[in-house]
Amino acid sequence: MADPKGFLSTDREVAETRPVETRVKDWNEVYVPGSLLPIISKQAGRCMDCGIPFCHNGCPLGNLIPEWNDYAYREDWREASERLHATNNFPEFTGRLCPAPCESACVLGINQPAVTIKNVEVTIIDKAWDAGDVTPQPPERLSGKTVAVIGSGPAGLAAAQQLTRAGHTVAVYERADRIGGLLRYGIPEFKMEKRHINRRIEQMRAEGTKFRTETEIGRDIDAAKLRKRYDAVVIAAGATTSRDLPVPGRELNGIHFAMEYLPLANKVQEGDLTTSPITAEGKHVVVIGGGDTGADCVGTAHRQGAASVTQLEIMPRPGEERHPGQPWPTFPMLYKVTSAHEEGGERIYSVSTTHFEGDEDGNVQWLHLIEVEFKDGKPAQKPGTERKIPAQLVTLAMGFTGTDQKNGLVEQFGLELDERGNIARDADFATNVPGVFVAGDAGRGQSLIVWAIAEGRSAARGVDRHLAGASELPAPIRPTDRALMV
Repeated sequence: MADPKGFLSTDREVAETRPVETRVKDWNEVYVPGSLLPIISKQAGRCMDCGIPFCHNGCPLGNLIPEWNDYAYREDWREASERLHATNNFPEFTGRLCPAPCESACVLGINQPAVTIKNVEVTIIDKAWDAGDVTPQPPERLSGKTVAVIGSGPAGLAAAQQLTRAGHTVAVYERADRIGGLLRYGIPEFKMEKRHINRRIEQMRAEGTKFRTETEIGRDIDAAKLRKRYDAVVIAAGATTSRDLPVPGRELNGIHFAMEYLPLANKVQEGDLTTSPITAEGKHVVVIGGGDTGADCVGTAHRQGAASVTQLEIMPRPGEERHPGQPWPTFPMLYKVTSAHEEGGERIYSVSTTHFEGDEDGNVQWLHLIEVEFKDGKPAQKPGTERKIPAQLVTLAMGFTGTDQKNGLVEQFGLELDERGNIARDADFATNVPGVFVAGDAGRGQSLIVWAIAEGRSAARGVDRHLAGASELPAPIRPTDRALMV
């Protein structure tokens, strides 16, 4: 146990963010560099080393949280990093991007603020990188087997790294021009600087993983040719089909999916573009969708100099305390103020868009909305509550409906889909096609980064068993697992 009285003597303290007026003028991460170091050991000391650590179940990766909290409290950063990497290939990603269901499941959180697990995690891995403790781990011997991984998001990268370390020759295929998937082009720079991805890619290259960019399976390479070339295939293509909003005026200029808007802003930061073709500068911006992707659009609009930013959500405003139907240790729906929301803008709940209105040139100018209330679980419009708000740029951030099937990947492989439209798989993450496996959002549907990494690791074990007859790789989850309702 770290500090036996830590949870009694130390209050919760989180990472310090840079002043709003400063950070909205750049794209650097919002946190003050090094602000965690003076406090993080004491924060780790708040961990009670519970007899039943529910934080393990809260995290799909099964992270050994009390163990690395103890090492962090003692400032044994090397050992803390070893325990952290035992279950998580990329803690610098999850430590910045995960909503931390482990903290919702923290036993201390029953009647006190939970341990700052996420902050401890990111401090451990950042110190490990700074100390040179994160090194390539190439396999001792090669198996002679080859694996293709389709998609380079967190699920694909986790599967590729595990399989490479198991001795297989792995190639990752990515249709974009850079590796990283949504980590690269869906997550704004102010949430995670892309240098964190770049150094992991270099580690994986040193271990033996090969990367093929600007190559889309189903278009650039036929699925049959890929199967013939490799002994196994892992599909980790994500759930990239954005949910649309089919209302009158949808065809107007200035209405874009979030995943049309956000990647262009990231390409500016990569140096590919001087300015984004879709910019919020000087415009009244409306973001439809109240989730994390919507918040990313809000923060991006602030940095581009929007005249105003309004975020709409059809659901009622969540409470600041747990709802009785979401008791500890389940993951609750709570009112959350992200760094983007701290920077300004308005959030409107319980509203639905009825139509858009444009000018004579076909550019969107107004968004018409109406208040809704839920009856028997379905939204019903409230007559007399119609109004319109200015909207010169609208981003649709309402989630994703499944894997992109336009490129022929699903059809060419002959894959079966489940009732939700995701690629069906068994307990080993194998599809109906021999030698073809699926991991992450492509099989699970839109979910969290921790689920993606956990599924990538588990699918790698399934592939290893398929190729070698047995596997020593860990399998943190099965496709049917649900970590405390997340």
